Amino acid sequence: MVRPSWDEYFRKITREVAQRSTCLRRQIGSVLVVDKHILTTGYNGVPRGLKHCEAVGCLRIAKNVPSGERHELCRGLHAEMNALLQAAKYGIQISGATIYTTTYPCSLCAKMIINSDIKRVVAEDGYPDELAKEMFAEAKVKVDVINKSKKEPAKVKTKKAKEKE
Repeated sequence: MVRPSWDEYFRKITREVAQRSTCLRRQIGSVLVVDKHILTTGYNGVPRGLKHCEAVGCLRIAKNVPSGERHELCRGLHAEMNALLQAAKYGIQISGATIYTTTYPCSLCAKMIINSDIKRVVAEDGYPDELAKEMFAEAKVKVDVINKSKKEPAKVKTKKAKEKE
């Protein structure tokens, strides 16, 4: 029997969490971890008590908004936001945590992650938000993007780093 690494274990759990998503466009899951213990989980979807997009339609689809743009044109919260909000709601200390997520955080989530004192982000897929990459680099948040098909972390380069090459 081959035991998964801790990163593989928590990444697998993010994929399970993502299955709870109510988003019509993409299903995202996040898990907040400290000392190899899961503190909270989150998936993308509308705030509690609101009708799901399945019932009322998707603003982003209706307005043909590309991924990574105009975050305010969405009724839903991102998975990372929901994981952070669950910690706040239940008074869970997350300083120094690692957040595992199925997709690289957007700049809105990056700001929340930085201010929550999360030290590491592990994402399975990239996301077209250059500002998020730059903010994580400036805040010295360690980011590993591990493609689903690969086991080795991919190096995430900011626009400035690419220009220096």
